[in-house]
Amino acid sequence: MQLTIDLAGWLGAGILLVAYAMVSFDKLRAESFRYQFLNGAGSLLLIVNTVYYRAYPSAFVNVVWIIIAFLASVRAKNRQSRAAGS
Repeated sequence: MQLTIDLAGWLGAGILLVAYAMVSFDKLRAESFRYQFLNGAGSLLLIVNTVYYRAYPSAFVNVVWIIIAFLASVRAKNRQSRAAGS
C-alpha cells in the first residue's frame, strides 16, 4: 500500500511539473482546459499522498489548487463553447 501511495505522490508531482513547464515554454496556454486538468489531476494524486502521511497543510493547499483548477477549467470550457457558437 505504501508503495502505491508513494507512486501516486511522485506521479502527481511529475504531472504538476510537466504542466508548469509546458506553460512556461509556451506549449500550453494557462487558460486552456488541458492545463487546468493536469493541475487538478496532479493535485488529486498529491492529496492521496499527503493525507496518507498526515501532511494536512500540504493536503489543504492541494484541495484549494483543485478548486482553482476546476473553476478555471469551467471558465475555459465556457469560453470554448462561446467561441464555437460565434
